[in-house]
Amino acid sequence: MTPVPWVLHVDMDQFIAAVEVLRRPELAGKPVIVGGRGDRTERAVVSTASYEARKFGIGSGMPLKIAARKAPEDAVFLPVDHAAYEAASEEVMSTLRGLPGVVLEVIGWDECFLGVTSDDPERVAREAQAAVLEATSLHCSVGIGDNKVRAKIATEFGKPRGMFRLTAENWFEVMGEKPTRDLWGVGPKVQKRLADHGIETVRQLADADRQELVTEFGPKMGVWYHELGSGLGPAVVDDTPWIARSHSRETTYQHNLTTPDEVESALRELAAEAFADCEAEGRAVTRVNLKVRYAPFITKTFGRKLAEPTLDRDVVVAAAVALGETLDHEREVRLLGVRAEMVMPEGGDPVERTPVRGRI
Repeated sequence: MTPVPWVLHVDMDQFIAAVEVLRRPELAGKPVIVGGRGDRTERAVVSTASYEARKFGIGSGMPLKIAARKAPEDAVFLPVDHAAYEAASEEVMSTLRGLPGVVLEVIGWDECFLGVTSDDPERVAREAQAAVLEATSLHCSVGIGDNKVRAKIATEFGKPRGMFRLTAENWFEVMGEKPTRDLWGVGPKVQKRLADHGIETVRQLADADRQELVTEFGPKMGVWYHELGSGLGPAVVDDTPWIARSHSRETTYQHNLTTPDEVESALRELAAEAFADCEAEGRAVTRVNLKVRYAPFITKTFGRKLAEPTLDRDVVVAAAVALGETLDHEREVRLLGVRAEMVMPEGGDPVERTPVRGRI
């Protein structure tokens, strides 16, 4: 980990859709929606939508069936191709890693932080954009900040294909009157809880009583949200190779599971696949978590710690099945997921990013 005076957040523009357009140039300028198997009539969600599709209110996480109703006649629906996106991501990150004088921290397929010591971060941003474009024919936006929080948020002001600087000097000028939902890490549920305390803008969050936030969110997150209102956050770019803390498998079923036997069979399959991913790393499983989405769209997650770390497939599968027995069997199930948490290797630092492999 290396402290640096400038943090750049590089975010690929409409990454998945852009990769698809590169493979099919005739799609340029058309509304492109990528999700599931590309069948708009099936149960699946949008992985990404091109800018042309977003104009019609289509966005990531939206059910494909709803996207199909919003999409124009010339919209193109495509299946998810994980291998293609992983290959493109590797090329992007390799290119950025090769820039002189930078420290790179990958935080997703299509985004990363760069730590730079240059006194001209805009120049480095332009060099990064040019290098990625030359190597991959893909465009990216860059947020420039004095920490990760400000750099990440700045990127949204630079999209598409641009850059924006957000620091302590212009934080409140730019963000002060924005809703708290515009902050990195504040979702709709947190936004509502803040609003219940009369906190609706970023400035109001910064000016809020810290103890009130600690009472609402706990000692860690309460302080975090309070500091977030002022744009405070870590400024250390960590180039330590990412180590997965768990492996997950989940499936959205085209027809609801309606019996306990169907649920058990599905859980056995998912747990075995998640365990195989852990076994391939030679790391024992310490906890098993279950995700269920009942029809029509109610999602719950829960888990249990194993008695001891194990590399026994049957123990992991049995734990998943036992969790499944606690489900409400009067309700139909449209999605199941199993996540296996692993022992971290010596010196490893768990990161809150979990690879999820789904069959949709």
